[in-house]
Amino acid sequence: MEVLLINRPTHVCKTRALLALILLMWVPMEVMAGTENATHLSTRPSSLNIGALFTLNSVIGRAAKPAIYAAIDDVNSDPSILPGTKLEVILHDTNCSAFFGTVEALQLIENDVVAAIGPQSSGIAHVISHVVNELHVPLLSFAATDPSLAALQYPYFVRTTQSDHFQMYAVADVVEYYGWREVIAIFVDDDCGRNGISILGDALAKKRSKISYKAAFSPGASNNTINELLVGVNLMESRVFVVHVNPDSGLTIFSVAKSLGMMTAGYVWIATDWLPSHLDSLESPGLDTMNLVQGVVALRHHTPDTDLKKSFMSRWKKLKHEGSSGFNSYALYAYDSIWLAARALEVFFNEGGKISFSDDPKLKDTNRSSLHLTSLRIFDGGQQYLETILKMNFTGVSGQIQFDQDKYLVHPAYEILNIGGTGSRRIGYWSNSTGLSVIAPEILYKKPFSANTTAQLYSVIWPGETTAIPRGWVFPNNGTPLRIAVPYRVSYQDFVAKDKSPPGVRGYCIDVFEAAVSLLPYAVPRNYVLYGNGKRNPEYSNLVFEVAQNNFDAAVGDVTITTNRTRIVDFTQPYMESGLVVVVPVKEQKTSPWAFLKPFTYQMWLVTGAFFLFVGAVVWILEHRMNQEFRGPPRKQLMTIFWFSFSTMFFSHRENTVSTLGRLVLIIWLFVVLIINSSYTASLTSILTVQQLTSRIEGIDSLIASNDPIGVQDGSFAWKYLVDELNIAESRLVKLKTMENYIEALQYGPKRGGVAAIVDELPYIELFMSNTKCKFRTVGQEFTKSGWGFAFQRDSPLAVDLSTAILQLSENGDLQKIHNKWLTHNECSIQMNEVDSDRLSLTSFWGLFLICGVACFLSLTVFFCRILCQYRRFLPAAVEGDVEDIGSGSTRSRPSIRSASFKNLMDFVDTKEEKIKHMLKRKGSDSKHDEAIGTNKIDEHDISRKNYYNNHLIEWLADFGF
Repeated sequence: MEVLLINRPTHVCKTRALLALILLMWVPMEVMAGTENATHLSTRPSSLNIGALFTLNSVIGRAAKPAIYAAIDDVNSDPSILPGTKLEVILHDTNCSAFFGTVEALQLIENDVVAAIGPQSSGIAHVISHVVNELHVPLLSFAATDPSLAALQYPYFVRTTQSDHFQMYAVADVVEYYGWREVIAIFVDDDCGRNGISILGDALAKKRSKISYKAAFSPGASNNTINELLVGVNLMESRVFVVHVNPDSGLTIFSVAKSLGMMTAGYVWIATDWLPSHLDSLESPGLDTMNLVQGVVALRHHTPDTDLKKSFMSRWKKLKHEGSSGFNSYALYAYDSIWLAARALEVFFNEGGKISFSDDPKLKDTNRSSLHLTSLRIFDGGQQYLETILKMNFTGVSGQIQFDQDKYLVHPAYEILNIGGTGSRRIGYWSNSTGLSVIAPEILYKKPFSANTTAQLYSVIWPGETTAIPRGWVFPNNGTPLRIAVPYRVSYQDFVAKDKSPPGVRGYCIDVFEAAVSLLPYAVPRNYVLYGNGKRNPEYSNLVFEVAQNNFDAAVGDVTITTNRTRIVDFTQPYMESGLVVVVPVKEQKTSPWAFLKPFTYQMWLVTGAFFLFVGAVVWILEHRMNQEFRGPPRKQLMTIFWFSFSTMFFSHRENTVSTLGRLVLIIWLFVVLIINSSYTASLTSILTVQQLTSRIEGIDSLIASNDPIGVQDGSFAWKYLVDELNIAESRLVKLKTMENYIEALQYGPKRGGVAAIVDELPYIELFMSNTKCKFRTVGQEFTKSGWGFAFQRDSPLAVDLSTAILQLSENGDLQKIHNKWLTHNECSIQMNEVDSDRLSLTSFWGLFLICGVACFLSLTVFFCRILCQYRRFLPAAVEGDVEDIGSGSTRSRPSIRSASFKNLMDFVDTKEEKIKHMLKRKGSDSKHDEAIGTNKIDEHDISRKNYYNNHLIEWLADFGF
């Protein structure tokens, strides 16, 4: 053996030594690691207390209790959460009492709890939040939904459910979706009820809706009290009721409402999440219970259908403890609240946090006190633990548990339910980012956001088993009739006037209103009240203001829709168009001896005369070489151009055109002359036969520029418009009360105490001019555009329904029939004729002149191209001197290039076409003879002749600017 050991290789010994060394080092390291882990775990307590505070015998409490115990068991059995530490829950019952709940809360905190779960009462939460602020104990509430608890005043209050802030905005979106303007809020008069309805009012205001009445009742109110409350709201106009109460006593509202007949057709009931929570907690709701809420629309917390939630739901029956009942959404939030506290503690310990409590120096027991306030101790790590809770992000059974900067759970969402039959039907969803939709919010979150997404809900079966959307308001049988103000006019009484027979008023406006009301599907009890003293027209702006101040329900009459008035009242669809016009006295204009010049503007006369001469010159150029009538001495030819040009005006020209181009130009020009003659004749006839009226006021601009007085109808908005918008001095305005005042003021004129013009609305002026047999005229155009409508108080549903009825009257022709009954009189031309408007300008004829000009240009271009070709063929013969002189017929020697080029061209152009053709023909025969003799030889003389031809052509083109 020794030999064998001695003979072993050296490297084997070294390997064994290294392994032994590693083994010796491994054991101490393992021991050290275990010691370090044990030290870390030793800083954690073996048990931690978490408090729970809510009413055990309540809809929410019966669901929350088993969920809390299940969460405690699940946390303690999970080795990854708080290893070595056991969570224990200390449960206290508040017994539906704010006082006893506060006492129980103080007793609960005496047990050195690191967090408190609850309470479900917002009232208790307000009180306890001050206590936990002092003791630094986070308060995780799964049921207190009061929006005001999110204030900075309560930093240690953490809401682990959805706030009513979002629920009320969901209700407002539902109200807007169905087009309702007013609702009645029925709620318990406690912190949760008042603050929730306050948020609802704000949300509705953003949708241009409102809470018309707040029907509050005290907690624990008797059936008689609720009966009196509902009887009162049933006498009101709105039929949309929003019920925001607690789950335990909320069904009393519907029981009393059903006994009063308020669960029938025409009523709308919207319940917050309390109703689904109550119904879900019942394992099998009875028929009696379901019959109370048929047709109700309710909201329920939306929790995504995750695998975690499905697993929890499958365990629910096993989780129920003795005395517990059915499941609702608050069980999910209670379960997640425990897990939130546990996960946050795990992170808290991992970050080095320690659990310790210290006495509060501000709390001291006196000799006479038995409250033991010194037992309430401060959680030293409370601030760090709170910050850890607010940073948590995990998925629970209720969905994603994460808080935004305002301490709200992210992605608040609700399901919109329609109660019917033996259960409920989901008609859609609501979330704060996607609004109303039939698609689940968690699906929409994954899609690109679009601000133009249209709200959608499935159909609803409303109370009374009807699918028709209720109007949301009615006129109760025992309600007071509408008080409708009617202007007591003293002029233009065809529009509205007092009448001895019922209903006490008559006129065009009244008939339109009565016809529109008759089309409504419901009765409108109404009384007409005259507004004004009957001695002068009332101020219409004051009338509209009275409606806005609720002194009248509506104003019916010739009320103009203006911008300022629409800010305080709602108007119907306009039933008559209107606008301000200027009416003036006029005098007949005498016929002028120069009237024959008026049909055309001076620009038209100048252009027409220029084209007559231009076309005459073009035709002369085109005809001169081949037409003997266009040849002769220069004086004769000039006279021919002028005669031919202007004789075409009457189609009496005696010269015949023989060239194709000349005939083309002449045909187009004669067409232009025909159009001009016809237009001139028509315009001159209109000027000489139609009566021409004149006035020195031509429109609103000239009226503003003058300093003359202006007449305005008494009570009309035109006074304020002229002063505020057009800056006309009030001293220039004169109020006119009657039609007789109109006539006198216009006839007297400014010099005799009258007015230069009257500014009034078009319907009045039409009636005025018809009754005065068209003695006056309007000048200019309407300088405002508006209409007449019926005025109602803001957000009145009658304004919308009557607008639809007015459109029906317009479409079926009844509106025109009413107009013909009251306002059809002798018609006359309202607009004063203006001579300038009948004059024809160049704008109407520039197309004709353009066509004619283009035709002349093309013809001249073709003509000169043809001349150039002929001259090119003629030029070589002239160079040789063997061609007779074009002008005199004598032979000539070769001239110089510069002096002869232009003169030869002009002589060539002036030569008759026949002679040119004869010369070119003879030149062609001589060329053939020379070709036979020369046998295709090109000598120096030929080259010289060609060079001379080319140089001569270039110089000729240069003379013409080419």
